[in-house]
Amino acid sequence: MASAQSSSAFVGAAWLALIIGVAMYLTGLFNATMALNEKGCYLTLLLYGLFAAVSVQKSTRDRLEGIAVTPMYYGLCWLSVIAAIGLLTVGLVNATIAPSEKGLYAMSFVLSLFAAITVQKNVRDSGAAAHH
Repeated sequence: MASAQSSSAFVGAAWLALIIGVAMYLTGLFNATMALNEKGCYLTLLLYGLFAAVSVQKSTRDRLEGIAVTPMYYGLCWLSVIAAIGLLTVGLVNATIAPSEKGLYAMSFVLSLFAAITVQKNVRDSGAAAHH
């Protein structure tokens, strides 16, 4: 399956969205008054979510291009994305922080995951274009 290469503006916007999302999430954690172990949990959820989102994008693309992906791995990728979002949601619902801070974490998390998927797509497209 041939995919059109993205414009440099789209690629730049995707990278900028990823940087902004991660930077805002980390800035919120840095400025938070929560315990260090709680900050570590939120950081781990961001890293886990980013990895899972990129894995879903790659696995989906592999399957569309006829590259073998086991159903178990594909399912685990989706389960990981759902788990990361679910765990963040449970953590934020039960957190004793301001609603605006909860919103910051939620929105920057979702932005980061979406941007990571888009950056992975762009990297894959540019790699495929270089091989043709």
